[in-house]
Amino acid sequence: MQLRRAAVLGGGPGGLYAARLLKLANPACEVRVYEQGDPGSTFGFGVGLAAGTQRKLAAADPDTLRELVGAGLRHDMTLQVGTDIVRVHNDRLIGVARTELLAVLQRHAEKAGVELEYGARRKAAGLDADLVVAADGIGSDTRENGPFGGRTDVGKGRYLWCGTDFPLEDAVFAPVGTEYGTFVTHAYPYSGGRSTFLIETDEETWRRAGFDVTTAESEAPGTPFAASDETSLRFLEKAFAGQLRGHSLIGNRTRWQRFRTVRCDRWSSGNTVLLGDSAHTAHFSIGSGTKLAMEDAIALVEALGEAGDLGAAFAQYEQVRRPAVERLQGLARRSQLWWESFPSRLGLPVERLMVAYMSRAGNVPLHRFVHTAPDVVETALQQYGGEPPSGELTGWVLGRPLVHGGRRFPDRTSVPALEKLFCALEDPWSAEGDTLVARAKTTDGVLISGPPDRGAVLTRLDLAERIRLETGVLTAVEAAAELRDDLADALVSGRTDLVVRTEEAA
Repeated sequence: MQLRRAAVLGGGPGGLYAARLLKLANPACEVRVYEQGDPGSTFGFGVGLAAGTQRKLAAADPDTLRELVGAGLRHDMTLQVGTDIVRVHNDRLIGVARTELLAVLQRHAEKAGVELEYGARRKAAGLDADLVVAADGIGSDTRENGPFGGRTDVGKGRYLWCGTDFPLEDAVFAPVGTEYGTFVTHAYPYSGGRSTFLIETDEETWRRAGFDVTTAESEAPGTPFAASDETSLRFLEKAFAGQLRGHSLIGNRTRWQRFRTVRCDRWSSGNTVLLGDSAHTAHFSIGSGTKLAMEDAIALVEALGEAGDLGAAFAQYEQVRRPAVERLQGLARRSQLWWESFPSRLGLPVERLMVAYMSRAGNVPLHRFVHTAPDVVETALQQYGGEPPSGELTGWVLGRPLVHGGRRFPDRTSVPALEKLFCALEDPWSAEGDTLVARAKTTDGVLISGPPDRGAVLTRLDLAERIRLETGVLTAVEAAAELRDDLADALVSGRTDLVVRTEEAA
């Protein structure tokens, strides 16, 4: 397909990368990026690039990746609860300053022959182009005013992005208790001698701390666009003094938000196609807008090169990318719900909590994690089973005895007669989940069943965990025998006490 002129709305990572790849693939095509902001001005701090994304960038554009890796900072990962710390080796992950990421992408776009226009707001309908790539972000005007079937779900928790002026040794996940409740940081170092500090909490803690008032003040008419919630920053600076080591928190339009998950029925219309956050978002605890947008750009340009017309190219692009995006959104949703209820798990030893963290979304099973962090997993298993693990891992987990409420069970599959609950929820922390928890409180124990698919099983394991933690009653979860690895992960993570495989169910 021969493109005469292509326009890209949005000068973020996805837009700039798509523009470069388009120009490299179509040297005769005029490619122009329209960014309403000024060059060099950006909100945010560091950006993480995982190993899988790096491999895809290496195949698509090794020159750009080489410079990004050179500008990045590699680091491991730690979980810290009080004075207890557990570390997992993961130096394939790099943190890059968002300003440097954009500068690299701008240079490489211009080197390829892309024209960059800043400081003017443009709309897709007003552009003279054969192809319009709408990479105009989570608040996409293109999506909101087009026939894309866009919708947005808003999370329950509150979070804010800030930074600090020194590089942490590792990525750090750390909860801190305050007089108002628990706050949790996800922090990581990035190039330039700084670190990103993302901090989140639940709605009730946020309100008790008075941050509903400071949020309203930071968003009041007349407040400078780039202003931060300084009251929250100073409070959090004291709360996370142990992690900050005397350094300050830095704001950059830092305000409390709820996470918005964007989905669209379709990603294209006419000659316009959505890319990145304009088409989809995934919770920051497992997804990365930068990763998704740059991988979108790769798939879009490949489809344009292989298809005979725009319609066929857009269909191929969506056919390739939508399954990957929806899978990640599903994982991210589970991770989001886990983090929104995180403080309830702080009774677990830190090694078991790390296992719970890694397995929270169902994509890092215990039998795989053990190869990454054998010492962590072995300690967690000994905490769970009372002795060092031996033999086949899943079988060993299922075979551990349990003492609960004065009753002793020879293994985790010996389930007594229990009150049966049927769970077909999407969110175990919903009002419907509240009803099931209240019902469980009236029993000596519950056996939770539901639809047979894996997603439904993972959800009822989350419900079982909520019931265990809030009521203390014995919990058992029913699932297909082929999901025994998921059941083992859940047992070690404290999500359930006992399990029933369907071939054993009455």
